[in-house]
Amino acid sequence: MSCSPFKSTEEKIREAAKQVFLEKGFDGATSRDIADTAGINIALTNYYFRSKEKLFMSIFEEMLQLFFNGMIEILNKPTGLREKIADLIEHDFQLMKANPSLTIFVMNEIHRNPDRMANCIGVMKQIHHSMFEEQLQQEISQGNIRPISATHLMPMIFCNIQFLFIGKAMHMKTWQMSEADFDTFSTHHKNLVIDMITNFLFESEKA
Repeated sequence: MSCSPFKSTEEKIREAAKQVFLEKGFDGATSRDIADTAGINIALTNYYFRSKEKLFMSIFEEMLQLFFNGMIEILNKPTGLREKIADLIEHDFQLMKANPSLTIFVMNEIHRNPDRMANCIGVMKQIHHSMFEEQLQQEISQGNIRPISATHLMPMIFCNIQFLFIGKAMHMKTWQMSEADFDTFSTHHKNLVIDMITNFLFESEKA
């Protein structure tokens, strides 16, 4: 096993492609952009991945895994519903904080090529058959939370976090925020979202 601290050429290409595709999307990116970002000859990019389409699909599938995998793990954790919702929001927040362009990238590419949605169907089925869905229905039947389906609850959880990062540049420009200001603001917003959704769901506890 090599102990070299240097990244392989293939790893450099993948990291550069991820950066370029997230910034420009499939249509806006070129093999030249990727090669220049990686600091390598364009011929090497074609040698390792054959075409921009093949490299893109490799990155797109990686982004989908990043988008969904941690969420599925949380949905099936043996924790209470209130804690699970807070964990889902925290996970989405940290993911968007590290990858603020991820939502736009995934949505744009699915819109550009709807066939890519097929890659999401298996994940959607996992959500539907997860422990979370079962917990939700159990809490509803016991009268502990408002009647609501996971198909409504999941967008409530994720859209309130993801739109914050989709509009990051707008927020910073409008309110003259620095990166540190936005970090403080977004963390406070995340905590408000946790309170808002859990208070809405568990309203019967106040009765």
